[in-house]
Amino acid sequence: MASLASQPRYIYKIVPSTSPVREPMPEKLAVSDLDEGSGFIHLSTAHQVANTLKTFFTEEPLVYVLRIEYHRVIQDIKWESPDGRVTGPRPGEGLFPHLYNGLRLGREEVESVAIWQNDEGWDKALTGAKPWLLN
Repeated sequence: MASLASQPRYIYKIVPSTSPVREPMPEKLAVSDLDEGSGFIHLSTAHQVANTLKTFFTEEPLVYVLRIEYHRVIQDIKWESPDGRVTGPRPGEGLFPHLYNGLRLGREEVESVAIWQNDEGWDKALTGAKPWLLN
């Protein structure tokens, strides 16, 4: 990202119900097969969360949404297309933050966790998350 003013305060990791996030949070959470195969952790900005949910988590009954303070991981973030190439952004979404730190995401990186229910689509959860889901 070009300037400090354009950098997000938070970025987000969406974790499916099959990989529950427990308290106390471990130093390193298990990584998804997608992240493992990609060699980085797929993240979203606040603006990108809704479409990420609706595209990749439609069948999930609930998700854990991890909020990460951007300044904690900025040195390991690359802004890329979803597949990890810098060929170009998705229309309307821009480039995605990808965490290249050895697939480590845990208590040092995660500021807070929200649990969202999929009540016949993600719109209700997203509406209720507005005070927490910050840029």
